[in-house]
Amino acid sequence: MTRHRKALLVTGASRGIGAETAKLAAAHGWRVAVNYVRDQQAAGNVVAQIEEQGGEAFAIQGDVGSQRDIMEMFEAVDGRFGSLEGLVNNAGVVDVAQRVDEMSLERLERMMRINVTGSILCAREAVKRMSTKHGGGGGSIVNLSSVAAVLGAPGQYVDYAAAKGAIDVFTLGLAREVAEEGIRVNAVRPGIIDTEIHASGGQPDRAERLKGLIPMKRPGTAEEVARAIVWLLSDDASYSTGAVLDVTGGR
Repeated sequence: MTRHRKALLVTGASRGIGAETAKLAAAHGWRVAVNYVRDQQAAGNVVAQIEEQGGEAFAIQGDVGSQRDIMEMFEAVDGRFGSLEGLVNNAGVVDVAQRVDEMSLERLERMMRINVTGSILCAREAVKRMSTKHGGGGGSIVNLSSVAAVLGAPGQYVDYAAAKGAIDVFTLGLAREVAEEGIRVNAVRPGIIDTEIHASGGQPDRAERLKGLIPMKRPGTAEEVARAIVWLLSDDASYSTGAVLDVTGGR
């Protein structure tokens, strides 16, 4: 009898922490849906690397800032895998460094739509598939927070910090809401990690420039964050829910 392999959706998985999470999860036996917004080639490369190692994966385009895209994304996972046991809410955005008194409504709406509302909507769809209340077999959700949620990110992106603070509270609330339905909900709170997201905020050298603020005196890697995520997804973390795990080098 072939053992059922669990299915996982990782949002924003074409690069950085999402890509490393997808690859590491596949190495631990998960079937992986690799979500991307624009870079189809990068997502295809992640899928190819997983398949080269004997894993199963497929790429799926979708913007978590769009409810329609989210619905289509989950329907594609249903069609391909037939079940869903894991979700990593990794997709997110930063913006250029600004004070709050310089921020536009458009910036704030984009920040919250993608980083907060999108994560909540993805979790909503995951719960519908995982919860024993809905006939599911349980599962695990891991949300991506940030150390900015506890530092506030003054003078840089207070809006991003506020969005990640919302993710922390959402993680706790949802964890308690579905704890009796076979679903665990946790979060990982990365610190300064050397990924491409800094360039998208106009500071490609940020990780190296700020390493002196980190007790370990170095930025973290995407793989180091992925290890924490994959552990929280796994049965090894079976009694952990509502937790926010710092991966910050001591910051």
